[in-house]
Amino acid sequence: MPIPEDVTGEEIDKDVRQELQSLPKTLADDVAKNLVMVARLIDEDPEGAYGYSRVALRLASRVAAVREAAGFAAYANHKYSEALAEFRAARRMTGNVDLWPVMADCERGLGRPEKALDMAGAPEVHKLDKAGQVEMRLVAAGARRDMEQLDAAIVTLQSPELASNSVQPWTARLRYAYADALLAAGREGEAREWFAKAVEADKDGSTDASDRLAEMDGVEFVDALDENEGADAIEGADGLAGDQAAQGASAVNHEIVDDVKDSDVEGSDDKGSDHTDGAADDEGDEA
Repeated sequence: MPIPEDVTGEEIDKDVRQELQSLPKTLADDVAKNLVMVARLIDEDPEGAYGYSRVALRLASRVAAVREAAGFAAYANHKYSEALAEFRAARRMTGNVDLWPVMADCERGLGRPEKALDMAGAPEVHKLDKAGQVEMRLVAAGARRDMEQLDAAIVTLQSPELASNSVQPWTARLRYAYADALLAAGREGEAREWFAKAVEADKDGSTDASDRLAEMDGVEFVDALDENEGADAIEGADGLAGDQAAQGASAVNHEIVDDVKDSDVEGSDDKGSDHTDGAADDEGDEA
């Protein structure tokens, strides 16, 4: 696949660059460039990112960072069986538990929420940092919702991190997931309160909490052309805004290049319609 001229491979994260030092220099440079393209495209063009990840995988399948990047690219394309296999391979190579939440979310994507819940109670969770533990809680709540256990999903999300007034990178998504679970359970007043709290914490637009809040208020903003005056005007209209996909469990943030936003392997509380990969290979399961 073509690599743009402005991509040199030097943009790669230093830890990944160190991993690539085991390869011949020319090969390491080629792999680095493809990994940069994965990071550059994974949000805007997941199919393109997947293509570059397959090239990197073909060139250096024994490098853990390559397997991890391939996993995230597959995950972004709803190829959950493939993503799970790559994450397992990366974990075997490094012994790192950081991928545990996104591996559990892959189990959700494969229609196995019970397996995700088993992973949420595994000893590996205690080895995660605070961000990872919050991600695991989001995954577990999503699994509860998959099983139509709405009350249990709400209780799962209730935590010191949810109650805290301190705004952390995960705060907006945690509050959003809680609001969405409350709304699904018919607790609209509480849901509106928590969507508002999610908006307060969402400085980078990682959720559509503001749209959901407007939807609950029955307000839709549209552009209208005033033909009499020949000028544009903004007009508020009653009615529900378009349906928004529920945002819940997500994969662990993954940095590939310094100037590219962390890949957030965000899962959805809805499993989606693209789960066509079938069951994952159970060989090597690490529940």
